[in-house]
Amino acid sequence: MRKQQLFYGDNLEVMRKHIPDETVDLCYIDPPFNSKRNYNQIYNNIGKEDKAQCIAFVDTWEWNARAEKEYDEICGNEKGIFAKQTADLIMGLHTILGRGSLLSYLISMTLRINEIHRVLKPTGSFYLHCDPTASHYLKLVLDAVFCSRKGSFINELVWFYKTGGASKNTWAKKHDVIFFYSKNKTKYTFNPIKEKSYMMHKYGFKKSDFKIDPDTGLQYTMVYCRDVWDLASIGSASAERLGYPTQKPEALLERIIKASSNEGDVVLDAYCGCGTTVAAAQKLSRQWIGIDISYQSISLIMKRLTDSHGTDIMSGITVSGIPADIESAKALAAKSDDRLRKEFEKWAVLTYSDNRAMINAKKGKDYGIDGVVRIPIRKNQYGDILFSVKSGSNVNSGMIRDFRGAIAREDAAAGIFITLKEPTKDMRREAAAAGFYRNEHMRDIEKIKIVTVEKILAGERLNMVSAADVLKKAPSDILAIDNQLTFAY
Repeated sequence: MRKQQLFYGDNLEVMRKHIPDETVDLCYIDPPFNSKRNYNQIYNNIGKEDKAQCIAFVDTWEWNARAEKEYDEICGNEKGIFAKQTADLIMGLHTILGRGSLLSYLISMTLRINEIHRVLKPTGSFYLHCDPTASHYLKLVLDAVFCSRKGSFINELVWFYKTGGASKNTWAKKHDVIFFYSKNKTKYTFNPIKEKSYMMHKYGFKKSDFKIDPDTGLQYTMVYCRDVWDLASIGSASAERLGYPTQKPEALLERIIKASSNEGDVVLDAYCGCGTTVAAAQKLSRQWIGIDISYQSISLIMKRLTDSHGTDIMSGITVSGIPADIESAKALAAKSDDRLRKEFEKWAVLTYSDNRAMINAKKGKDYGIDGVVRIPIRKNQYGDILFSVKSGSNVNSGMIRDFRGAIAREDAAAGIFITLKEPTKDMRREAAAAGFYRNEHMRDIEKIKIVTVEKILAGERLNMVSAADVLKKAPSDILAIDNQLTFAY
């Protein structure tokens, strides 16, 4: 029986705690590239001219106490888990680069690549997707981790794409780099793959070798894939497009998975983002493990899989790391890591709304608004239900009054106030005083509804079946699926 696993959390911690040695056949990662920018999730454009969006992940790095600790962990090698070449490399990069953002990024990647090497089977393969920003440094890290332990560098693959504009000041940047390493120099899975070539007449192939492409009318020959891949990226009109930044096409992952694994093998993606790897692995009858540190990604992956395969698919997937009780919810709220800022709020909003909410992305003061659900109020017009999430112990009626003011200021229909702590009588009284939102096209709803995290954990959900779907639906892989969502208000 296939076992599929989805983990919400830091991939380093997840791999160390939950993935045993030598249990993975293939690992592909598309990690941050050290691009020094933020990447935004784009929502469906519903009733507004502008495109709603929010930060999906931040690809900026700095030298801080965590980087210092991780540097000492590698160079000190107290547990003996790093090769000497790895520690020597990091110390050498420290001398050359100094203690800055690039070294912090490379240390973070080194820790994770070292764990990936540990979890790979002796015949396992590893593909690291990057771009020229730091590819030269990452190859040094890969060599230090893999080649020092009888592994091997197999290929540098170039993914060529045509999207984006051209520059008058530089050569147009139209490729990513994918490094392919094996844990063993000679024993690893590789299934050769052929593709269409429209240029082989230049290399002496006979006319009898050519076929006619029914879609283009052009002549082609089937040849073994080489190390430059001309595969279309996710365009603005692509059926695959989910609005997730850095989304990769399934064709790219299907090629890697087909080449370097077999049916039933275990495929790991430790930075699974919007879930292209797990979607491709599911389609190709592989077992898979996906890990991501953002709840936006986890919720998007679950929606993507149910859109494609139906709701029954979730019964065969183990989802770990999501709060399951009050203590784990408190632990998420208490996370101090800057990378996890607002993760508790995102989890609460997306869970209660059944992924129908947009995470608030207003710059500057957000007035305590953490998310928005859009509902139709009349023909071609939408109203907003605002979310405010409080995880502290000092919740009080003043917060309800402030939220009431924010609802009025934003001209919103209503608001959901989510609290980790049980609300006081004064808070409930203040919420009740706000009255109801009334519209001839829908039933009356409370102007302010207080929802506790305890009730969310017990299964309570937004009872608003008319709420607009702000995430694009993934293509279905079956003839028909039951796409009706159920709500418990």
